[in-house]
Amino acid sequence: MTYVIGILDEVGGMLLFFRRILRGIFYKELKIHEVFVQIWKITSESLLTTALAGFFVGAIMAVQFGLQMAEFGALGYLGGLATSGTIREVGPLLIAFMLSGKIGAYTSAELGIMRVTEQIDAVRCLGADPIQELIVPRFLGIIISSFFLLAGGLLMSILGGMFMGQAFAGVNPQEYIRHVPTIVTPFSILSGLVKCGAFALVLATVCTYKGYTTSGGAKGVGRAVVATAVITMVGIVVTDWFTSFLGDIIIQAVQGYRQ
Repeated sequence: MTYVIGILDEVGGMLLFFRRILRGIFYKELKIHEVFVQIWKITSESLLTTALAGFFVGAIMAVQFGLQMAEFGALGYLGGLATSGTIREVGPLLIAFMLSGKIGAYTSAELGIMRVTEQIDAVRCLGADPIQELIVPRFLGIIISSFFLLAGGLLMSILGGMFMGQAFAGVNPQEYIRHVPTIVTPFSILSGLVKCGAFALVLATVCTYKGYTTSGGAKGVGRAVVATAVITMVGIVVTDWFTSFLGDIIIQAVQGYRQ
């Protein structure tokens, strides 16, 4: 029972913290320069890793789909199916996990060090709002950067799929690309964008909250980083299930309306 109460208390604290961030975004002046600094910093530090991972994810998807489709003589649709699966599910999930392990842990540690060394208290003593000065730029930077990284990762996944499709299944690049517009529907793209935004929202909220509320010195910073990684991973998986479940409901409702 105590464990459940602790979880509910943590979730409630994050929701209240998220409300404070929204107030800083919509009701106070944004530090536009700081937001762009964070976007550039996160994107530049994560783009190479994300692109490399995206390339191999596309290659893996091409191999896995190719094994099944070769039995039905439908290798011409390999590019469309592999790309659709990557855009709808694998791509956003990959970007979220990459950011969680790299940017989420770094942001939590950075803010945690500021908290235990009383730098955040110093910002407040100078008459500034720490949420507005430190949290909001990082929060927006993570969310906006995730879409740039998603685009880069998906492009590299298509290249990886094309390369492996030709090497493994004998599907030339033109044939691989030809059916992508047929199978990748606007709903697939929208689904990927919604999941990417939802995952980034979870990551940004958790890492900034855990860093901002760190206590206990250097050990506390370490605990905050570990907690950020664990909570983020669980939160991303739960959010993935929820968005997939909601998407299925919307699809069924649209199909029922058309009929």
